[in-house]
Amino acid sequence: MSDSHEYDYIIVGAGSAGCVLANRLSEDPAVSVLLLEAGPEDKSIWMKIPAGAARVIGPGPTNWAYFTEPEKHLRNRKIYWPRGRTLGGSSSINGMVYLRGHPEDYNEWARLGNPGWAWVDVMPYFKMSEDQQHGASAMHGTGGPLAVSDPAIDDEGGRLFIQSAVNAGLPFRKDLNDGIQEGVGRAQVTVRKGRRSSTSEAFLHPVRHRKNLHVVVEALVGRILLEGNRAVGISYTKGGQTLEAKSRREVILSGGVINSPQLLMLSGIGPGAHLQERGINVVHDLPGVGANLQDHLYVYYVAECDKSISINHQLTGARMYFQALKYFINRSGYMNIGAVQATAFPRVAKNADRPDVEISFRPMSITISKSGAVALDSFPGINASCSLLRPKARGSIRLASPDPCDKALIYANYLDNDDDLSVMREGMRWIRKVFETKPMANLIKKEVAPGSSIRTDAQWEGYIRDSAQTVYHPVGTCAMGTDSMSVVDPQLKVHGIQGLRVVDASVMPRVTSCNTNAPTIMIGEKGAAMILAAHKAR
Repeated sequence: MSDSHEYDYIIVGAGSAGCVLANRLSEDPAVSVLLLEAGPEDKSIWMKIPAGAARVIGPGPTNWAYFTEPEKHLRNRKIYWPRGRTLGGSSSINGMVYLRGHPEDYNEWARLGNPGWAWVDVMPYFKMSEDQQHGASAMHGTGGPLAVSDPAIDDEGGRLFIQSAVNAGLPFRKDLNDGIQEGVGRAQVTVRKGRRSSTSEAFLHPVRHRKNLHVVVEALVGRILLEGNRAVGISYTKGGQTLEAKSRREVILSGGVINSPQLLMLSGIGPGAHLQERGINVVHDLPGVGANLQDHLYVYYVAECDKSISINHQLTGARMYFQALKYFINRSGYMNIGAVQATAFPRVAKNADRPDVEISFRPMSITISKSGAVALDSFPGINASCSLLRPKARGSIRLASPDPCDKALIYANYLDNDDDLSVMREGMRWIRKVFETKPMANLIKKEVAPGSSIRTDAQWEGYIRDSAQTVYHPVGTCAMGTDSMSVVDPQLKVHGIQGLRVVDASVMPRVTSCNTNAPTIMIGEKGAAMILAAHKAR
């Protein structure tokens, strides 16, 4: 670390956006960058192997392993929220699915008072990151740090699911990122030659040799240092010591949807009444901090099937060691499998003008315990999940105490309205229809969950409230905009505070209609470009 403890830019959080920022901002050798990460190095072998996602998604040293507060509309269950706590953040523990969403997602951001964030504006930044397996095109880029490739496993179950979905009326789509979205196909993944392409692998590790880039792990930032209404640095703890670092230009929060608003509030920036309740001096009353929380909720559909289309038995017992051997010899076999093998975007609500659910098929079936542990079922099974893409429910993040070591309180407020519940119910009915359509129907032995007895709206509602979980896509708690509840402006600068930005998924005013990792990387790219342009202009 530099003896001066002073840097041009300080980035808090080495996640999906933070690693992108560290790479792009340190390209100029005259600029010094400090990147701070609360967790350890991303050394676990399970973070490198695609199938290892099932291991690292559970509680452990590289996972914050959050839980929501009891969710009123989900039978008062606490919902497990994994979030990456290591270099690469959640991109080091996620399912590696690469999806951009629908153009209207971003056009809506622009309509909400964020010029420069429409689909046509963000597309160059998606392409900038991308090293697309199929080569460059109008929609895709090559030569970028992030590997984007087809799934390595072309499984029989996935092929049958796609064919049954087509037979049920959904068009086949070779590229789910082409701006049309509606259809069914194989979603691409962030994997290069059998190895996870997290943002730490893609953006950070290749440039850690830069003398102007300083990376500090196991460093918990507890406070933003302020002089009047200007951010001038941060205070953090490492190895039992409290240290400070000063910024000559900007402090950039990339801690994610929970940690970024938490740090703002710990620093006296947030809803004034709440901060006073927690004994924190109010520096700037910014009511939107921690508000506007949105997440994709999902429900599983599980079927027992013919052994030929399930890989449960391939990843348990002695066969698992055989698969591991194949992987380490030539990167082949089922250790290459990611979280999803086929993806569908249908419209299920009567008035939907674009896809409103995401259906994810997997040639396996799993049980997730209340603690978040993942285990394969003993029977040959497959599953598909229904994710609600544009929830109306809004939740919040709040402080438990003024202590940065205490985890923030999460109130997701899932299913607080009938519309969200109705869309999920119809999405589950759509999955059942596909599983009952040939050729998939020929290999299904029985419906395990929810069970064939679930038929009425009330029965579906009961099943959904009993079993729904998060898809791990929370956003929105530092929303960009110009209204009274926005936290950052369209340049991602925190309202009312100079020298401070937020660049991560928390700035999304509305959740994207897809997995959120690719959009968050795009935000990192665009955020870095805006920061560099602002300094050049000065």
